[in-house]
Amino acid sequence: MNHMPDAGDDPVGPRPEQTLSVGDPVLGKSRLLSRQCDTCIFASGNRMHLQAGQLRALVTEARKQEKYIICHDTLPHYLYPHAKPAICRGFADRYRTQALQFIERLWGFVEVDPPQPRQHPVREDGAEQ
Repeated sequence: MNHMPDAGDDPVGPRPEQTLSVGDPVLGKSRLLSRQCDTCIFASGNRMHLQAGQLRALVTEARKQEKYIICHDTLPHYLYPHAKPAICRGFADRYRTQALQFIERLWGFVEVDPPQPRQHPVREDGAEQ
């Protein structure tokens, strides 16, 4: 997979115990949300209930490292474990870090919709499977 090493595979920086990749191994591109998720940290109204200064700290760290922020809805431990990690649209629309420019120029992005709850199949009698 053409994925830039240390390209910010974690919202704050890679940790040895968890490496996240926004790379799509089939397409050879990096996943970028097609739009902000419903609770984007960049949406007005503090929908994620961040503490004072927390958003500024995340952005400052990502920009200092010239990386990006991964959407919280696409993190494996969040609400949608079936989602694949993707770059936060709110961050990408506001900041042009080296990692984002590098990915864009070399491989490009594949836009993916923000994750949604999975629909449970319904049997003929109306009960969820």
